[in-house]
Amino acid sequence: MTLQTKITANAQALKRWLSNAEISLGNHSDRLNAINIFPVADGDTGTNLYLTLCAASKAAAEEDTADIGELLGIAGRAAMESARGNSGTLFSVFLTSMAEPLAGATRLSAPLLGAALQRAQLRSWSVLSDPVPGTMLSVLEAAAHAASDSEAAVTGDDSNAGLAVTLRAVMDAALAAVIRTENQLAALTQAHVVDAGGVGFLLVLDALRAAALGEELQEELLDGLHGYDVQAPHIHAHMPRMEGVEVMCTITLSPLDAATLRLQLDELGDSVIMSAVSPVGDGYRWRIHVHTPDAGTAIDLLRSLGDPMNLTITELSADGHETKEIPEGGEIPEAHGL
Repeated sequence: MTLQTKITANAQALKRWLSNAEISLGNHSDRLNAINIFPVADGDTGTNLYLTLCAASKAAAEEDTADIGELLGIAGRAAMESARGNSGTLFSVFLTSMAEPLAGATRLSAPLLGAALQRAQLRSWSVLSDPVPGTMLSVLEAAAHAASDSEAAVTGDDSNAGLAVTLRAVMDAALAAVIRTENQLAALTQAHVVDAGGVGFLLVLDALRAAALGEELQEELLDGLHGYDVQAPHIHAHMPRMEGVEVMCTITLSPLDAATLRLQLDELGDSVIMSAVSPVGDGYRWRIHVHTPDAGTAIDLLRSLGDPMNLTITELSADGHETKEIPEGGEIPEAHGL
């Protein structure tokens, strides 16, 4: 019997997962930023994923529960409240959705992993108004299919050995999906790079594999990925400047107001993400993300429907950007095109 079959993928292991993922993304954030081409070449995917992981890891570390679904739900909601950018928001959705099928479980198994990844990929595709293949979504989808189709998941094998085989199949599928992203999006093909969010998610999955099986992270995992040469320049800096801003907030809305907001945000901009954080009364607390040329109109719309909290405006620019936090009821800054 090998070492990995003796490891129990319990709550402590999942805490190690998030902690190790935080460290891994911190180590790789500069290169992820450098190849951040889509949806906006603003060079912050690595930073956004890292900061969002920090919130998730901190919340998990402070929680004392053996229920792995409860643990990941708490970590996911903490990440959602302070999610940064497209990538950070999607990771938060991944974590909160993954937690749902794990509720009540005290250890991860291949069947549970398959169910959790399937739930996460379905929810992640649904929160985007215009989901695009060739991104983190495609990598998550490939991982989910690999887990669900594994022999251990299909037969209900809940042994640690079955989990080990399944996790390695997940990693193989995810890596292949990352490589495919270069040919799925014209912007990536032109820049000759793979998708930054996809690579970041691959690192997260490798941290899960390592923590669940008691193994080390794969140092050679990213070798050969296009754009991931440490000597390469910041490729995003040579892409056309993107005008406009990213608006993010958390807001409590009724189901009708949430549907109205999504329709109107789709008209105002793109990269719209709306994800429910938690139920509140007859509605939900939502995390909102949109890219728009006009911050004022978007924020006026939000304030007409509720009280946006944790409201930030970030310039979308290939040559540097600034995030401004807007206090409740505060005026929208006009400087720098905001």
